[in-house]
Parts: sequence; C-alpha cells; structure tokens
Amino acid sequence: MSVDHLLQTIPPLVVYLLTGLVIGLESLGIPLPGEIVLVSAALLSSRPEIDVHPLWVGVAATTGAIIGDSIGYAIGRRYGMPLFGWLGRRFPKHFGPGHVAVAERLFGRWGMGAVFFGRFIALLRIFAGPLAGALKMPYPKFLVANVLGGICWAGGTTAGVYYLGIVAETWLKRFSWVGLVVAVLGGLGVALWTRKRTRRMVREAEGTEPAAP
Repeated sequence: MSVDHLLQTIPPLVVYLLTGLVIGLESLGIPLPGEIVLVSAALLSSRPEIDVHPLWVGVAATTGAIIGDSIGYAIGRRYGMPLFGWLGRRFPKHFGPGHVAVAERLFGRWGMGAVFFGRFIALLRIFAGPLAGALKMPYPKFLVANVLGGICWAGGTTAGVYYLGIVAETWLKRFSWVGLVVAVLGGLGVALWTRKRTRRMVREAEGTEPAAP
C-alpha cells in the first residue's frame, strides 16, 4: 500500500479532532508538538486527493488553542506560581527556573501582548495560559488576547501552509525542485535561530551564561 493511498484512508474527522486535541493539550501546558501537528494537517488539506478541508483544520486548531489556554489559565489562577515549581522539578527541560523566569519577564514587559504573540513562540505557547492565571491577569483581557492570538496563529499557519503546499506541488510538476529546497531551508533556518535565541535567554536567566549587551 502506497503512502498516498494510506493517507486517503484517514477519516477527515480524525484529522480535525487530533489537531484540536493536541493543540489544546499543548496550550493547557503540556509540552506536545502542536505546531508540527497543525502544519501536517494543513499539508494534508493541500492535497486534492485527500478529503481534508483547510477551513476545518483552522477551526479545529483555533478551538483547541482557545479552550486549552482557558483551561490552563484556570489551573494557573487556582494554584499560582508554586505550580511552576512543582512542574520544574518533574519537567526541568520545559519548566525549569530559566524557562519560568524568561516567560515571566516577557509577561511583565508585554502583558496582553505576551499572550497574543506567545501563540507564535514555542516557549510561551505552553506557558501563556497557566502563567497568565498565576500572575492574576484579568480574564477578560486574557480572553481577548487568547482569542485573537489563536485565530491569527491557527488560521494564518493553516492558510500559509495550505497555499505553500499547492505552490510546492506546482513547482515540483513544472519547475525545478531547487526553489522548494531553498524555501524549506530558509524556514528551518529561522526556526533554528529562534530556538537558539530562546535557549540563550533561558541560560541567561539561570545565570549560566553572561547576559547579552
């Protein structure tokens, strides 16, 4: 059985539910690859032979992001900052003191903006809801930033990947694959730079690396 045939056997509803569930759990504070799942689902929707619609992928991702963040907010507001101490002892790679310090610094500087833009940053995506609740951000403000961020991130990512998939398929049929490789390498370069910068901020917050000027 070919890969294309195998993909065609996946019910669209399973794709939508899995996308919403994984993104919702990640938004709640569980470190899961929500962005990878969203990109994969959006790529599936760009294949005409697969009955997955990009609109419903975006709706599922947006719904999961908003609900997950709201549940994370409620948990953070209930248990406060000691929650992150408990998580840090059990998951130091994701909730260590440096991670919490960086996220708290960004929240203190940007407020609602940290919730909105946190949707686009891996570090803040799992912190935004619980940390906003722990810091007692008013829920109406959090909800506005949460909804807008979820719509822009989920909808924008779905649309961008969907159209990129269509263009890539056209390039592969009519032109050289070199352009696609360059585009993919460029995207990977930006992702790696962002990850490296985030890790450096965490090390600086932990005091294991001198602060950048």
